[in-house]
Amino acid sequence: MRRAAGRAPSAAPQAPQTAAAEADFPRSAPAAAPTEAPAGPPADPAPRRQLRTEFPFELPRGYVDDSGTVHRDGVMRLSTARDELIPLRDVRVQENPAYLSVVLLGRVITRLGTLSSVHDGIVENMFASDLAFLQDFYRQINAEGHTRAAVECPHCSEPFEVELGGSRLGES
Repeated sequence: MRRAAGRAPSAAPQAPQTAAAEADFPRSAPAAAPTEAPAGPPADPAPRRQLRTEFPFELPRGYVDDSGTVHRDGVMRLSTARDELIPLRDVRVQENPAYLSVVLLGRVITRLGTLSSVHDGIVENMFASDLAFLQDFYRQINAEGHTRAAVECPHCSEPFEVELGGSRLGES
């Protein structure tokens, strides 16, 4: 379809559309076998930051196992939606919602000292100060700035941040 409106008349006659198309796309010789790999997309000038999924921690007091060994160094991984949903089916959580953090932490702590595995039974027997530390650590690594908003004081115009997320472990 040819547009007539909006064009200024030209003195030189225009070539037919097919001739213009042929001029823009010349016929090529039969394709030869490529000697080089085709060029990919242009290189990204800014290096991409790799997603970090595991975070080391050190418990304030430490978990004491049955033999008396204290385990303080550990690793926690990022939580998935499944990690937050599965504990809701647990009878202990249904009877006592405060138990959610114990079950959830038992799922996301991947290493603690020299223990062969970490589960909710281990978290259940930690000191309260270590449990509180782990709850705060869980919130820090899983929120990572998504629940804070920069605001400005209406009186003095001083900038500060407010927490928008839930206050309990497992809330958003």
